[in-house]
Amino acid sequence: MNNRPSASSLSPWLQGMRDAMPLLGGYIPVAISFGLIATQANFSVWEATAISALIYAGASQFLMVAMLASGASLWLVVVMTLLINARHVVYAPNLTPLLPPGRRWLALMHGLTDQVFALAHNRLPQLPMATRLGWYCGAALLAWASWVLGTTLGAVAGASLTQQWPLLGEVMPFALPALFLVLIAPRFTSPLWFIVLGITIATALLLAVLQFTNAAIPVAAAAGALAYYALMALNQKTGAEHGH
Repeated sequence: MNNRPSASSLSPWLQGMRDAMPLLGGYIPVAISFGLIATQANFSVWEATAISALIYAGASQFLMVAMLASGASLWLVVVMTLLINARHVVYAPNLTPLLPPGRRWLALMHGLTDQVFALAHNRLPQLPMATRLGWYCGAALLAWASWVLGTTLGAVAGASLTQQWPLLGEVMPFALPALFLVLIAPRFTSPLWFIVLGITIATALLLAVLQFTNAAIPVAAAAGALAYYALMALNQKTGAEHGH
């Protein structure tokens, strides 16, 4: 007999946490890596943890720590961090229609990451509007907490972990890319998304090969967004012509 509670019997918060559980497989290893790198750059455990708790920006945190450790100016660090996070500009127009109206979202957007966005964009349309706020809070809170706790673990014990299991240090950097692949793989069943994601991936890989690594993510995101809207406009135009 299956005693596991169904999704409908869970509170929205718990349902969001349950749906976000797969994210931990990518968040915790990468957060451990960040905690280890931050302490190696002479940040304290508390400073590394505070960066993850308050900034919570994934790749931007690695860049920020590296630049500060090398003596870069604070203004340059801020500009480069904003450049990497420019991809978030395309998230809001896609997520806003799925959310109940209200100014509370201005504060809750601190929990919006690439993976939470992908999960929410897929899951929120399946939920009643009244439960979406709780679902988002649960999913975002679990993801944020795992990132912060993973950072603390990496700062405290990351060096000993990688010394005891050297393979762990080689595997951890690939956890987050693998998580992205799992999140986007179901989209390849749609011809529209197959083309859009193909253009996005090809753009990012090309820029990375050309050594434009800092620009790869925002430019690839912009290319994918433009391809999506261009294909949507083309489909609408074709449908209108066939309608006549």
